[in-house]
Amino acid sequence: MAETATALPTAAPASAPMPSTFRLGLARAAVETKMFFREKDAVVFTFSFPIVLLVLFGSIFAGGLEGTGITFSQLYTAGLIGAGVMGAGFQNLGIGIATERQDGTLKRLAGTPMPAGAYFIGKIVNVLVIALLEVAILLTIGVLMYDLNLPSDLSRWVTLAWVFLLGVSAAALLGIAASSLPRSAKSAAAVISMPFVVLQFISGVFIPFTLMPQWLINIASFFPLKWMCQGFRSVFLGDAGAVFETTKSYELDRVALVLGAWLIGGAVLCLTTFRWKGRRDG
Repeated sequence: MAETATALPTAAPASAPMPSTFRLGLARAAVETKMFFREKDAVVFTFSFPIVLLVLFGSIFAGGLEGTGITFSQLYTAGLIGAGVMGAGFQNLGIGIATERQDGTLKRLAGTPMPAGAYFIGKIVNVLVIALLEVAILLTIGVLMYDLNLPSDLSRWVTLAWVFLLGVSAAALLGIAASSLPRSAKSAAAVISMPFVVLQFISGVFIPFTLMPQWLINIASFFPLKWMCQGFRSVFLGDAGAVFETTKSYELDRVALVLGAWLIGGAVLCLTTFRWKGRRDG
């Protein structure tokens, strides 16, 4: 009688390891960026708003600032670069995430295997891309229309790089944290945009500090936008532009300190205030 062969159990195939959080974050950033550029209204508003302001103010105040060799237009270009970077992070993320929370996008993402950190990395990298494009556009307009001088030495390019990276990262983290403030997506634009507009007027974007009362300067000095604009002015206006600062110096060490502090503070706020669900979802 022939013996019946006994089949040996086969081992279950090993599941593929999950990609790292950083790799998933980059993949999420690609998705976020594609989604952003598909929303044509958001793209037009994000990039056109600072451009319109620059052309408007540059046309109204076309003269030079006596004794400095700097024009009002060049001063506005440096300030609006700071405002554009802050807006790409704080305003866009604050409003966008509040909308995603209400329409259930965050709730659905929270139910997937994707780590929470990958979502935040995706948002921050997306903001970096948008802010970089914003800066490039504003610089092109400043150079072609208002004779803005690009940095002539490596140290100022390095300053541009670290002010940009610290500023946009801090702004993005603050935008993520601020997204929990609006009670609904409908109120998000008002809740997020109003303080940002006020900050632009008191942070040296449109009005030199030499023309502002001290109490407003003190308030602006607490927030990162003032220091971002100060850092960008040091890059594009050079030593001659220091006369517009309250201490007649750009204080780049304090710029780094304050932006670094807001970067850490923004991360803490994200960890303690961020919610995946809307208030009505419990």
